[in-house]
Amino acid sequence: MTHFVVSARKYRPTRFEDVVGQAHVSQTLKNALQNDHLAHAFLFCGPRGVGKTTCARILAKVLNCQNVTATFEPCNECDNCKAFQENASFNIIELDAASNNSVENIRSLIEQVRFQPQQGKYKVFIIDEVHMLSQSAFNAFLKTLEEPPPYAIFILATTEKHKIIPTILSRCQIYDFKRIQVPDMVKHLQDICEQESIQADPEALHIIAQKADGALRDALSIFDRIVSFSGNKLIYEDVIANLNVLDYDYYFRVVDALLTEDLPAVMLLFDEVLRKGFDGDLFVNGLAEHLRNLLMCQDPATLPLLELTEGLQSRYAVQAGQTPPAFLLTALQIANDCDVEFKTARNKRLHTEMALIKMTYIQRAVSIARQPQVQAAEIPEKKTPDISVSAPPPKEKTSPTVEQAKEPKKEKPASSFDAPKLNTNLNSLKSEVRMPVNTDQGAVDLKLEEVQAAWEEYSATVQSESIRNFLKLAGLALENGKLIVTVGSNFAGSALREEKGLMEHLRKSFRFPSMEWEIRVDEEKRKANAPPPKKKPLTAREKFIQMKESNPLLSKMRDRLDLLPDGD
Repeated sequence: MTHFVVSARKYRPTRFEDVVGQAHVSQTLKNALQNDHLAHAFLFCGPRGVGKTTCARILAKVLNCQNVTATFEPCNECDNCKAFQENASFNIIELDAASNNSVENIRSLIEQVRFQPQQGKYKVFIIDEVHMLSQSAFNAFLKTLEEPPPYAIFILATTEKHKIIPTILSRCQIYDFKRIQVPDMVKHLQDICEQESIQADPEALHIIAQKADGALRDALSIFDRIVSFSGNKLIYEDVIANLNVLDYDYYFRVVDALLTEDLPAVMLLFDEVLRKGFDGDLFVNGLAEHLRNLLMCQDPATLPLLELTEGLQSRYAVQAGQTPPAFLLTALQIANDCDVEFKTARNKRLHTEMALIKMTYIQRAVSIARQPQVQAAEIPEKKTPDISVSAPPPKEKTSPTVEQAKEPKKEKPASSFDAPKLNTNLNSLKSEVRMPVNTDQGAVDLKLEEVQAAWEEYSATVQSESIRNFLKLAGLALENGKLIVTVGSNFAGSALREEKGLMEHLRKSFRFPSMEWEIRVDEEKRKANAPPPKKKPLTAREKFIQMKESNPLLSKMRDRLDLLPDGD
């Protein structure tokens, strides 16, 4: 059996121009080599699998290459390049800080810095996962990192730059590596397929690239796994089966059913997804991504944000033309709420199904909300019996017994799950329709007696005794359709302003959404309600003078006994 080498190692770039998705880093390093402006310490930071260690090794190889090309790439043919490729170079030292993070490890590295390179110009130290070094190790490394010998170059790599102390950051030239984009990753996978004689569907490679989440190393690992399963032919069905990914077709069918309010079809599709072994949260997240893509298709300017093949983009464009933006925004909000609350839901299937039911009737809810208010003139005045709209056929009435008549009626306890019920009386429905919704402040004829009655009605529902007193003592008046509330103190005014339900109650009572009020403080009331000023305590002499005025004999007693008040 031949020795298998994973694609991440087999196709690891050996030149700057082969590095995928990091052209800004590669070009900057090549310009520094060309202009001889090379720093002595570098820090490569970014997500995993984006080429940090690869660029560090290429830079180390270029520094000691005996035949550097005109574009400042390593020749990969000289003795130094071959020694590096065979892991036999004494001038390039790699240290894994994740397992060598103590002060002793750093002291050992500093000892090696003192020896000059045996071959080549530079001795390069590559420290991977440098953020794992301890605080003491960082401090021991500071002086050497700041003033190394002229032949020493340090290249540090990390995925968590925020964990590195500022004194280390200030001594390094920092390069930020970015996540590799899906098109770049797909192109690289296609090149590997050509070299390996593998036939691959573009949709399959796109799924692999999306699943890798910007890390090329992860994409190559997934690629090897799929090839092991399917052989030399990579098809879309094999990829989604191995990666536990739902087919795009499910989401297209779900949205079609949602747009036609076909709730049974939606429920059956979700049941099919569950029977295939997919979790509800995976389905919800995929549906949210699908809705997001449809929203991006609403405007040609956002089409480049779709990381999909051309065939899928055209299919998304067709469905996006049939989907209103209001539906997409509302459905996205429902999907997001479902995802946030999914972990805490006990019945996760029912939780997801409730979200799908809400999405199914989005358009009906929007159309009802947009319907104009029915005018009273449109309802004919006819005498109609007082019958419930959805009431069952009336049962035969029987006279109650004496015990039943005396027994008080039991009220059903309120529940947070009780849905708001429609008015079932036709006459009450008519009266509500006749009452217009006031939106223009000047067209409302408010009466002070009615406002006072609504004010007292709200006061009866307040639990706080102090707030009830403020409401009771407040004076009410109307000026140009505005409610003027007069209180006796600034504290009372602040308390009424904080009572948010007060104005909501008044606006709802008079069906006047734009109703305004103004709170004024009556200075006379404020002074009358102000507490009396505290009296200054009397001194001993002042007390003696008051007592002497009421009883003159005290003066004689003081003179006879030769006494003086305290403090004299």
